[in-house]
Amino acid sequence: MQFESEAQRVLDTAAQGGAQYADVRFGQTRDEHLEVRNGVVSSLSDGESAGFSVRALVDGAWGFASSADIRDAELDRVAALAVAIAKASAKVRGHGISLVPVPPSVGSYATPFEVDPASVSLGERVDYLLSAEKEIRAVKGVTVARAWLDIWRTNKYFANSEGSKIDQRLLQCGSAIHALAVGERDVQDRCFPGTGGLYQTGGYEIIRKAKLLENARRIGEEAVALLDADQCPSDTTDIVLSGDQVSLQIHESIGHALELDRVMGWEANFSGTSFATLDKLGSFRYGSNQVNVVIDMTCPLALATHGYDDEGVAATPVDLIRDGILVGYMAGRDTAGTAKVGLSGCVRAEYWGRLPMIRIGNVNLEPGTVPAEHLFDDIKQGVYMESNRSWSIDDKRLNFQFGCQLGYEIKDGKKGRMLKNPTYAGMTPAFWRSCDAIGDAQSWVAWGTPNCGKGEPLQTARSCQGAAPTRFRNVSVGVAYGG
Repeated sequence: MQFESEAQRVLDTAAQGGAQYADVRFGQTRDEHLEVRNGVVSSLSDGESAGFSVRALVDGAWGFASSADIRDAELDRVAALAVAIAKASAKVRGHGISLVPVPPSVGSYATPFEVDPASVSLGERVDYLLSAEKEIRAVKGVTVARAWLDIWRTNKYFANSEGSKIDQRLLQCGSAIHALAVGERDVQDRCFPGTGGLYQTGGYEIIRKAKLLENARRIGEEAVALLDADQCPSDTTDIVLSGDQVSLQIHESIGHALELDRVMGWEANFSGTSFATLDKLGSFRYGSNQVNVVIDMTCPLALATHGYDDEGVAATPVDLIRDGILVGYMAGRDTAGTAKVGLSGCVRAEYWGRLPMIRIGNVNLEPGTVPAEHLFDDIKQGVYMESNRSWSIDDKRLNFQFGCQLGYEIKDGKKGRMLKNPTYAGMTPAFWRSCDAIGDAQSWVAWGTPNCGKGEPLQTARSCQGAAPTRFRNVSVGVAYGG
């Protein structure tokens, strides 16, 4: 996707208008979604979008404008509008924006994949989902069965006034199944894989790798069995969380907490600010020595992986937590200088027509050395919890409560009876400090989140929180369940 002449026209117009810095993004997206429910296709969409946007920096203030029309006159108009907005913003600016210097990037990136989704017919996709969903409904007691898949293609070209010229082609896929069972006075559900599906970068092989058909009947059976399972008791006890549940825990209590715009108070409209303030950097014990978290936008298969972000910054791994100590943040060029932290390439926009912002990228909890099957060892009495059902966290990312779909009692190091409605609660630092064992690399999965929300107007983004099953000691469980 090349727009060199158009990009240069935009940058020249912005410079002539007085911009000290400008960048332009041209984008094309194609989003496909297919869902079946109780034997019929319930949703089918295939949408395309194309356009461009301009950022201009004037006297320490940003201006932004976009359009779906890429004709010359519109290129000039939008560039001039972005500059005019920046000039107006500069009249009421506060601290003023300055950009961390980065060398110009000239290059390209394409998602590696094995199977082009275009080579798989719509009929084959529908048949596969219907077969998986039919297996769920074969279980007596299942009320509603669903199966779905998503395919996202993004082509974009970035250029800025510093000389960067970047072409990228991204491909992301995912799928899931869901079973709902309704009893006399109870409703239970199960999703697979994980909390909401397996979403990763790659081609149609990601959908096949999820093994929906092979696991469909088991998921239906678990949903029905949960109707008669014992209620998770209230206690302070040891817990083991499945990798996908740990992934959400990372997302909510580490990912959002370490977005630097949130830390600095620039972002508060959606999900609040953060307790992890700048004075804590380099000294605050966020978790136990076991806890190492890195933002790595180069991670293979991870849902947010790319070559460069929407500021033209190359993807680079950056430590966030090392040996339990807070050592970094997710930052952009206009925030990194304040905290003196490195750039990872995590500034992204939902699509070509939105303003880029710091987003949770691939925020991964590094695997430990314990085989997953041995995480129950040394637990005399505890609870295993799998796949999120509900979550709540305060606007500082500090106090939280999570509910899971499925639980099992742990007794004398062994999995015991099934438990329904398992919940756990805590405070972010105390919880992560209670982590004493993390599953090994064999149990680690690049779990993707396809619908992270942030900003106003709201933007959704695709993120990843790679994780393995993990053990935590002395956690409050079974709290505040409303029945």
